Amino acid sequence: MRIINGPVQDGTAGKAGSQFSGTAFPYLTMASTDGVTINTVNFTPGARTYWHHHENGQILQVLAGRGLIQAEGEVNPRVLNAGDTVWCPPGERHWHGAAADSFMTHTAISLGPTHWAEPVEESDYTKTADLRKE
Repeated sequence: MRIINGPVQDGTAGKAGSQFSGTAFPYLTMASTDGVTINTVNFTPGARTYWHHHENGQILQVLAGRGLIQAEGEVNPRVLNAGDTVWCPPGERHWHGAAADSFMTHTAISLGPTHWAEPVEESDYTKTADLRKE
C-alpha cells in the first residue's frame, strides 16, 4: 500500500509545453505504478493538451474551474465542470483543457502508456470554445 499525501507529489509530469498548448502546470502525483500514472494538471484559460490516446483508457476528475473535452469525430467540445468525472475508453483520441475564460484543474488517471499526437489547432479551439460557456 502507498499513501500519497496531498502536498507531496512525485515531481513534474514531462516538460510543460511538450504536450500542451498554452500554459499548463502538470504535476506527477504518482509515477507509473503497475501501468497506472496519476497527474494533476492546472490549466490557465485556453490551455489544453495535444491530441492523444491511452492504451487502456483514462479517467479525468475535474477538481476546479471549467474545461472542455473533445473526442475525435465530435463536432464540438463538451463542457466540464468541477465535480465531473470522465471515462475516455482505450484508444479514443481526444484532448482536454480549460475553457477560454476559466482556469481548470483536473486529476488524470492514465491506464497504460499515453500516445501523444499533434496540437489542437487554435482555429479549431476558438471557433467552438467561446460558444461552450454552459
